[in-house]
Amino acid sequence: MHSCGYNNEKPIHYRKRIMTINTSIQAILEQAQAGKIPSREECVQLLQLPEQSYESALLRATADQLSRVKFGQAGMLLAQIGIEIAPCPANCTFCSFARGYTDLPASKMSLDDIFLHGKHLTAHENLHSLFLMTMHDFDFDNLLQAVSELRKHLPADVDIVVNIGDFERQQANELHVAGVKGAYHVRRLREGIDNTLDVEERWRTIENIRHAGMDWYTCCEPIGPEHTPQEIIDQIFEAYAMGCFQNAAMRRVALPKSPLFSRGQISELRLAQIVSVVFLAGLECKELKSLAVHEPNELGLLSGANCIYAEAGANPRDTEAQTERSRGFGLADCERLFMECGYAQVVLPSGKHADLQSNRIKLFT
Repeated sequence: MHSCGYNNEKPIHYRKRIMTINTSIQAILEQAQAGKIPSREECVQLLQLPEQSYESALLRATADQLSRVKFGQAGMLLAQIGIEIAPCPANCTFCSFARGYTDLPASKMSLDDIFLHGKHLTAHENLHSLFLMTMHDFDFDNLLQAVSELRKHLPADVDIVVNIGDFERQQANELHVAGVKGAYHVRRLREGIDNTLDVEERWRTIENIRHAGMDWYTCCEPIGPEHTPQEIIDQIFEAYAMGCFQNAAMRRVALPKSPLFSRGQISELRLAQIVSVVFLAGLECKELKSLAVHEPNELGLLSGANCIYAEAGANPRDTEAQTERSRGFGLADCERLFMECGYAQVVLPSGKHADLQSNRIKLFT
């Protein structure tokens, strides 16, 4: 009897494989390390790489290291409160609020509940900005009141940012006076095709944000398997041409009842590859102060992103009315994710750095 049962088997010979890098990709990454942004054509080339390839791994590592240098080795922690739910006439075919198929009951968060969420999300004194999100059609006067009252309750070193529908220049000025420091607004991939929104009106709102002196937060979204590298690159470069405070990449979540559900969603690995390209394309953007990945994940934070969001209330990527009880990340979740990815501090609007306060687990390196 054979002791291990392998005596009659032929030995396996492993052939050594030397990994080599595509020289054109190597040249693009070396130029990025010298501070030169890749061209549009080179960015398309980077997005065409198989996400499991050696070159993609080097792309992500390069973006990660350059991002940590650009953003001073600090993360940025943001939070968003979805303050209302209603059937939305924009009818985005990827959103849980779309009038055509939503089954979420209409609701509006009270001021007291907004204050409670704000108190919880700023408790660790390391939040950069608190976002208020409405539907595309929203009551401007109610929002203005909420902003004015919330400003009185928040720590001075926390910015208020709005994520709302299109608005006029005068309204942008009023928001700024009331205490709004920035606004998230996007000309989405296939805007006007996958929804009913007017692309030109989206651009006018972005111009209104910038004219009012507010920080403009934007994102390459919602990315699905059907979007081509050229589509993605066009949106990325549009943002940098106008000058954004924050850029980001977000994958579309495949909501079961949405019309785009059958197209599926990209992997976090593919999203990380896109994050890397978004970062490298913005190397020369002086206004860029952070780069986010949606939804929060480790691969994104190790591929050029330095920013993630905690979420409460309504969430267009969720089928539950209170996302903090479902897929939304909490404050401690975000802090732990930062720590796992080697971040010990986050930046505040003043430029000062704050420690991550989550002491549930201490990591030592």
